[in-house]
Amino acid sequence: MSNVSYLEKLLDGFAVEWKALGGVVHMRAGQHISASNITEEHSDENPYPCFGGNGVRGYVANSSHDGRYLLIGRQGALCGNVQRTYGKFYATEHAVVVTPSDCINIDWAFHMLTLMNLNQYASQSAQPGLAVGKIESLRIPIPCPENPKKSLEIQGEIVRILDNFTELTAELTAELTARKKQYNYYRDQLLSFEDGEVEWKSLGEIGEFNRGRRFTKADYVEVGVACMHYGDIYTQYGTTAKVVKTHVRSDMRGTLRFAKHGDVVITDVGETVEDVGKPVAWLGIDDVAIHDHCYAFRHSMNPTFIAYCMQTSSFIAEKAKYVARTKVNTLLMKGFAKIRIPVPSLEEQARIVTILDKFDSLTNSITEGLPREIELRQKQYEHYRDLLLSFPKPDEVAA
Repeated sequence: MSNVSYLEKLLDGFAVEWKALGGVVHMRAGQHISASNITEEHSDENPYPCFGGNGVRGYVANSSHDGRYLLIGRQGALCGNVQRTYGKFYATEHAVVVTPSDCINIDWAFHMLTLMNLNQYASQSAQPGLAVGKIESLRIPIPCPENPKKSLEIQGEIVRILDNFTELTAELTAELTARKKQYNYYRDQLLSFEDGEVEWKSLGEIGEFNRGRRFTKADYVEVGVACMHYGDIYTQYGTTAKVVKTHVRSDMRGTLRFAKHGDVVITDVGETVEDVGKPVAWLGIDDVAIHDHCYAFRHSMNPTFIAYCMQTSSFIAEKAKYVARTKVNTLLMKGFAKIRIPVPSLEEQARIVTILDKFDSLTNSITEGLPREIELRQKQYEHYRDLLLSFPKPDEVAA
């Protein structure tokens, strides 16, 4: 598909005008809600999804909106992400609710906003944030603005093509979700030893927690000290890691703290109670600097076994007792250290890890199974989205 020829055919000689986003959509941050009013499970008492900066935080009793809207995360590791919503939901202050004007197809706006990569406009801080005013000042193309009917027809045709790709991705994602539930069930069964079958010990008895030191994305360089930011643990790493994604300046080495080979790196803040305390077993040869919202858990067990134990439903239920539900959910480390996990022989730990690694590869690897297929579909969607939304820019916009 040629972007020039196809766009020319769609436009049929009509002009394109670039307008400030705030002039064609209405944006407003959601409302504050106490964390105590949010439950993790959907129920008749709490039927409405509650959206934060990184997606659904949980479920609540009352809704703040009803209908079709777009939501932009404005705080957290994934701020700038765009979602479509349907029906009743609650939007917290960490999300921006977007209502398009009559001249904008809401699905067109969704595809345009995802193309714009809003995360690049986030503040470079430990807790990234996205200012509503900054988003409103960005410009987007409006095809055929003098003929609203024709404009919506053009937008609708592009939406039809792009949504075909997103529907295929959604089907694969639903299948992956089912596989993950199956995997989670099997993992929980493997790690739920009978009483007296193995010894159970608290994390505090098994090892010690060492907190990292602060650095920001402004400190990132291409070549320097290998580092692991707490936000990247949610987006860039799985159960284990051998290679880091980022580096900070070499002159910072003396001020940093490091995780060593075999440590389990744990976050202490997160968007949801389940997120907090996400573990990554560091299997790299060299030490890696960790952020001050991370702890390196040092021990003498199989690190991947520990990371799997920390993902079980029973462990997460215990962990929830030691999470301070404030503006940002924070792990209370003294309490967290009291949680017990099974301590079978090192041979049994290795056997269980080998089994779970096979399931983990199928569900979470970017090079195997369904995740790889979803990644390819997503790249296909992005390719055609870029072609179909590459409208010519006037000099003042291009500059």
